Amino acid sequence: MSEKFSPTLRTGDLSDFIAPSQNCVVSLKKATARNPGKPQVSSSSRQQAEPVKISLKDCLACSGCITSAETVMLEKQSLDEFLSNINKGKAVIVSLSPQSRASVAVHFGLSPLQVFKKLTTFLKSLGVKAVFDTSCSRDITLIETCNEFISRHRQSQESDDEKSQSSLPMLSSACPGWICYAEKQLGSYILPYVSSVKSPQQTIGATIKHHVCQKLGLRPDEIYHVTVMPCYDKKLEAARDDFVFQVDSQETYNNEGPMIPEVDSVLTSGEVLDLIQVR
Repeated sequence: MSEKFSPTLRTGDLSDFIAPSQNCVVSLKKATARNPGKPQVSSSSRQQAEPVKISLKDCLACSGCITSAETVMLEKQSLDEFLSNINKGKAVIVSLSPQSRASVAVHFGLSPLQVFKKLTTFLKSLGVKAVFDTSCSRDITLIETCNEFISRHRQSQESDDEKSQSSLPMLSSACPGWICYAEKQLGSYILPYVSSVKSPQQTIGATIKHHVCQKLGLRPDEIYHVTVMPCYDKKLEAARDDFVFQVDSQETYNNEGPMIPEVDSVLTSGEVLDLIQVR
């Protein structure tokens, strides 16, 4: 797997489920730690004799192992892929998150507004067609979350059905890591309480692919949408099957076109800094 998109992600003992593996970087660090008061043994035998417990905190702070399917998806979310689509002449649109702007601002000693203006100029000089601020999609997400809560509250008040009343409290999170943990570890215990509203990243992705493209006179599949986010987990969120849709095609009999994602690629704040340095 290419290391260009993430120096922290490593492929080791890949599986179809995110779980502590034999090649977990946390367990390797602990297994190779030497105790001067005991005879030294190989790391493999020490692993067998002293199992290492990996907590949720360790995994969320590490990102040292990913699944085999995620490996293929993340290969498409790199600086090389981003620059390749610009060179192909595709309409590349970039959405900047306020968290990433703040990180870049601190790095260069500038204000977030200055960073937004300079990044916009820089990205357009590379061939990017438009640059958006995800603050607007954060507002949309907040409004829709409020509307969903009001709807759930009214439904629980008006219905005698115990199932309808159990839809509260409502949990809302834009963190893909937390959502993944809830789905894989907590399941039906917690999922009914999770808000169905998309995160700001996916909200602006849907807005660009469904509405902005029409204003630009482009088809959704003609746009390559990139977001700049502070977390590697956002790459996995963009690659989820939940956030793809089918476009109409005039070339097929049933007008069914290809499935395209709302967000084609995600770059982290660090990757943007790398892009600035190489350019």
